[in-house]
Amino acid sequence: MRLKTAFLTLIMTLCGLPIQAAEYDLVIYGGSSAGVAAAVQAKRMGFSPVIVCPDVHLGGLSSAGLGATDSGDRSVIGGISREFYHRLWLHYQKKESWKWMEAPNLDIPGQGGRGFDNVTQTAWVFEPHAAEQVFEDFVKEYQIPVFRGMYLDRQNPKNAVKKVGAKIVSITMKSGETFSGKQFIDATYEGDLLAAAGVSYTLGRENNDKYGETLNGIQVGNARYHQFVPHVDPYVVPGKPESGLLPMINRSAGGEDGQADTKIQAYCYRLCMTQVPENRVPFEKPDNYDPKNYELFLRSLEAGQRFLMIISTMPNRKTDTNNGGPFSHDFIGGNYDYINASDEKRVEICLNHEKWQQGLMWTLQNDPRVPKDVQRAYAAWGLAKDEFQDTRHFGHKIYVREGRRMVSDFVHTELHCRRILETPRPVGFGSYTMDSHHVQRHLQILPDGRHVCMNEGDVQVGPGGAYPIDFGAIVPKKSECVNLTVPVCCSSSHIAYGSIRMEPVFMILAQSAATTACMAIQDGVAVQDVDYTKLAARLKADGQIVERPLAPPSYPAIPAKYLPGIICDETEATLEGEWISASFSTPRVGNAYIHNDATGAGKKSVRYELPIQKAGTYEVRISYSPHENRATNVPIEIHAKDGVKVVTLNQKTRPNADGLFATLGTFEFAPGKAVVVIKTDGVNGHVIADCVQLLAK
Repeated sequence: MRLKTAFLTLIMTLCGLPIQAAEYDLVIYGGSSAGVAAAVQAKRMGFSPVIVCPDVHLGGLSSAGLGATDSGDRSVIGGISREFYHRLWLHYQKKESWKWMEAPNLDIPGQGGRGFDNVTQTAWVFEPHAAEQVFEDFVKEYQIPVFRGMYLDRQNPKNAVKKVGAKIVSITMKSGETFSGKQFIDATYEGDLLAAAGVSYTLGRENNDKYGETLNGIQVGNARYHQFVPHVDPYVVPGKPESGLLPMINRSAGGEDGQADTKIQAYCYRLCMTQVPENRVPFEKPDNYDPKNYELFLRSLEAGQRFLMIISTMPNRKTDTNNGGPFSHDFIGGNYDYINASDEKRVEICLNHEKWQQGLMWTLQNDPRVPKDVQRAYAAWGLAKDEFQDTRHFGHKIYVREGRRMVSDFVHTELHCRRILETPRPVGFGSYTMDSHHVQRHLQILPDGRHVCMNEGDVQVGPGGAYPIDFGAIVPKKSECVNLTVPVCCSSSHIAYGSIRMEPVFMILAQSAATTACMAIQDGVAVQDVDYTKLAARLKADGQIVERPLAPPSYPAIPAKYLPGIICDETEATLEGEWISASFSTPRVGNAYIHNDATGAGKKSVRYELPIQKAGTYEVRISYSPHENRATNVPIEIHAKDGVKVVTLNQKTRPNADGLFATLGTFEFAPGKAVVVIKTDGVNGHVIADCVQLLAK
């Protein structure tokens, strides 16, 4: 009966007849990679799914140019998600798949490992059309009905979603088609169905204090990457504040670090470019081109900036081109209205992003102010002619890096990513860096009085290992909806979502969401009441990874203001020689630490001066993050009351006091300044300089 209903519905659509309350077991709204994965899982479990989506092309970002898969720890990617990457590997085993180059022994680099892994038979780099074909093969193979170009009637939410109590009965499109089902899945990047269904959600960045996080909210201190170095002037006429700020620059960051706001990290199209002349579409000057939009870009180039974008190699001499550098493909600030906008307005916003990126590339290739070496390096690039032929060779989906995020009884946070808080009911794993792109540009006045433009919002902090994602993150509050699951816009804080929001994870959570929905139908219960033991057993049987040994908790950076005693961070120390700022490792104090890059032994030092108000005995402690590449013989001078003492520290080992600080001993200090100097004489590895702490005894 289910197949008969699906077949009749498909025939009615093809004939242009109105669809009246076609009923399915599972109605999936959204044609993303998650939407397809959910439908496949439902069909494999013997249920009737349908995909209803605004999209014409299936696969979301996985088929819209994001071919450099953000895979993280690939060992936790299982089930249908891994099958997708296996099918791509099979595609590239065929000689006919290599049109524009010889098969390079499948040795193309990828993120987190080889692009083609012949041991696991998976491909993590691929062309857009190849990915789309895999998704189309899935729906054809499993005879899954797909209704494309269907937009939920979001302007009339009471009409869009019919509910009886907390249960969705049907959803209605703007064109009038209605789809009834026993269970529903929101597989959109925007979270349109969950919002129309009255499910709680949030937009933007939470305050750090809300969930006890350190990387949420406004992030000026952490925004060290993709930054204007050297600095550039933000004014229309350099040095003239009265001339006004250049476009898209705010007067300030809008608050203190860690403070909440409603701004959203930047979007872009992932461009599929090529240098093959026969397959190249040149970048043309866009209509209504405004040179002011690219003035910051030109000033940055003139100042010496050469990190302009990330160009990842894909098969057939194509690319996945992503934002990279201080001024690049991200249209920072151009997406703030996207989520709450009408469908028509969203199209306009997407077109603005397309013109922004087209104008960027045209400027790079044609503006006479672009240094000749840069212009030569980028002159041969164009869009791939054989990709995205019905969308002007730009992807059919803009990269919605973040939309609505559901707020359920369980909210996945930074502390869950770090494995500090328990995740009792895993339905999948994540592992990628807690990553946010920049959110805004703002004016900043430096200590020397210069007015400069700064980017704000970029965070890139690793969780320290793979982490489980809880069942509670994909189901809403029971009081709000009992037959909806949300694998993409799941219940998560902004910064935790920065790690979750990867295509492999979306497919993982979608398979788990579909399994939950089917088991809820089988048992006649709300999705929240599905027996987790049975769910986990089914997921494991279907190849999902829901349990594995976890790395130890990865504790976050501790703000210096929260520490007791007398404190001097590396930002207040006096440096001799060149030291490099980094934030890859924890534990640490503050936003970063510095290291000597294992060079300049004996020529580099860090001098800390700490004020002593009262004479007495103090314990001297130093913070550092241990690692195998650290020096085992770091000499540290303590200038105490009775002279200079030298202590040798092994920075490969865990700090012996509390895991953050190592104790160097107790020393007598007279009133004035205590001096501690980290030296590099004769060291045998990287030397880390972070924070010095004095505790009165």
